[in-house]
Amino acid sequence: MPSDISLEGFCSEITKLIQARYRELHADLERLKKNPIERLTASAIIFSDYYKQIWMIGDCQCMVGNAYYDNPKPQEKVLAEKRAQYLHSVIKNDDDINDMQTVDKGRKYILNDLIESCNGQNITYAVIDGFDIPLDKIRVINVEDEKQDIVLASDGYPVLKPTLDDSEKALSAQLTSDPLCINAFKATKGLMKGNKSFDDRSYIRLKLTV
Repeated sequence: MPSDISLEGFCSEITKLIQARYRELHADLERLKKNPIERLTASAIIFSDYYKQIWMIGDCQCMVGNAYYDNPKPQEKVLAEKRAQYLHSVIKNDDDINDMQTVDKGRKYILNDLIESCNGQNITYAVIDGFDIPLDKIRVINVEDEKQDIVLASDGYPVLKPTLDDSEKALSAQLTSDPLCINAFKATKGLMKGNKSFDDRSYIRLKLTV
């Protein structure tokens, strides 16, 4: 897309792109409209150098200098707490913790809630899924000081740091002390055996030039 595209223009173009792909695959658009959980869905965080803004579409996080911003789904904290309380009630020893890393019973416990929360996408919160994205659900951060570093990341980092190395170290410490993510940091899923982390992660740091 052109570097001067607006937020509204970006949302319109990315939606058209996915809609076109749906049509190429002969997807049932009426079915997708009624069942958001079946849509191709993504979150994205974008820095527009032209507008000096960060656009947060979906659950992502960023830093501008030392200031931190996030954009979680409306029910994320509630469901993470529900999962944590359930797992605390059923775990009795380390063997139980190991078992939960093979079959996350806490995730299963809140699965219907997670599915139900998907019905709110592009209604109560914004995502990229081939359907109209509500602009008022997108968090916009104005970057006023162009000399500050910017960090853009997915929500796979429990503690976002100014460098990738420090962010990875904080993640490693979290997964070592609490692999199920049910204590100081609570998530809707934990570290499963065979995986390197509990969630996907993307990280980029930008040094702006004046």
